[in-house]
Amino acid sequence: MTLKPRRHTRNAVLAGAVALGLALTGCTGGTAGGSPQTKGATITVAWMNPAPPKAALDAFTKSTGITVKWTSIDWDSLQTKIAAAATSKTYFADVTDVDWSRVGQLSKLDWFYPIDNYIDTKKLKADMPQLSSFQSGGKVIGLPFDSSYMVTTVNKEQFAQAGITTMPTTMSEYTDDLKQIKAKGVSSTPLNIPFAAAEGLSTYWYEATEAFGGTVLDSQGKPQFTSPGSGGYKAAQWMVDSLKNGLVPDGNINVTDSQGMQNLMAKGVVSSTFSDYSGNVGSLYDVPATSTVTGKTVYIPTPGVDGVTSNLGNPDGIGIPKAAKYPAAAAKFIEWITASQNQADFAGASGPSKVMPNYPTPSRLSAMKILTQNGQLAQGAVLSDLLAKSKPVFAAGAPSWYPEFSRSASTNLHAAAVGSMSVEAAIKAIAAQATKLSNGS
Repeated sequence: MTLKPRRHTRNAVLAGAVALGLALTGCTGGTAGGSPQTKGATITVAWMNPAPPKAALDAFTKSTGITVKWTSIDWDSLQTKIAAAATSKTYFADVTDVDWSRVGQLSKLDWFYPIDNYIDTKKLKADMPQLSSFQSGGKVIGLPFDSSYMVTTVNKEQFAQAGITTMPTTMSEYTDDLKQIKAKGVSSTPLNIPFAAAEGLSTYWYEATEAFGGTVLDSQGKPQFTSPGSGGYKAAQWMVDSLKNGLVPDGNINVTDSQGMQNLMAKGVVSSTFSDYSGNVGSLYDVPATSTVTGKTVYIPTPGVDGVTSNLGNPDGIGIPKAAKYPAAAAKFIEWITASQNQADFAGASGPSKVMPNYPTPSRLSAMKILTQNGQLAQGAVLSDLLAKSKPVFAAGAPSWYPEFSRSASTNLHAAAVGSMSVEAAIKAIAAQATKLSNGS
């Protein structure tokens, strides 16, 4: 199976969209009250990927009487259109994207129907580990459309060349292994960290914070990383030290997450990416057209303080805007497109004729199991286990001011890496912004 990871430039888009929403609506969205009609309804689905196979959509129409009009829009433009339609209280689509980092904002703005109104989400929790990422204020505003979570990848051949036969399970072991790879001359810069001031740097820091035993924000949005003994502080120090000590290429100061994966990890320049994207082995590293390390890169359980730790999720969800014309029909479609067998088919379990182009890894464990059993998911058993243990970046959901916080994190961590400020100063600046934002000032 070939998987194509999605790359979002969230910060600028989300900040603008939310500012627009708050300015025009005063935290209220489009007027609810669409038709309860299902049979005979024609719904519009606005999405980032091309549509599922025509035969699949025709089968859905035959079984439900609902016709689907599918519109493909790039991710950034899609977010702008969602915001513009909601703030003007005009119809845009019946079904569209709900990104994990926007859940707090969308809940506050009341732009989407609670999916609980139509679907029993409690029954889905066990099979959809990332469902909680779409819950805010006691409401679930979307179902996870796919599974996306941060994982650790290593070039097993390079590790072996350095004499490392057992994969690390702690951060100290992981760091020592990287130093050994460098000392043995296998790779002069074995670690990939994307230090460009962008979202990828923020999410890398979140995963490293988890690995060092910490959390980023508490349930009230207060910073949990100000103490030098905290996981977030240690993570930032480890990341900057890794660059200064030569484990990370100097050029990474301006490298984004996707650039590091495509140009460094996929080319064997580095030996490991601590916070990589799930699915990259099958979609990038094992594809001869994009990689020189095919068959050499593997996922490992992410190292932590005393042993392996959780993987943090960043999935896209699927939901129903408040201005939808046919919300009930939209809900039936969401149930259908997130059904276990359909997810597995879209990802390649039943052959190319049923594949949905660019569909990432399924959000259901049962669908991942089908793919793994069919041999259609690279290291599927490992990915399924990591998905089962994945958890949200923020336990209470992404705050409504997430874009501003993420921008502060990436900007200040980049500055610390450049050397224009200390790690201590960077942490203080990020914490001050979180405190300001959480206080509503």
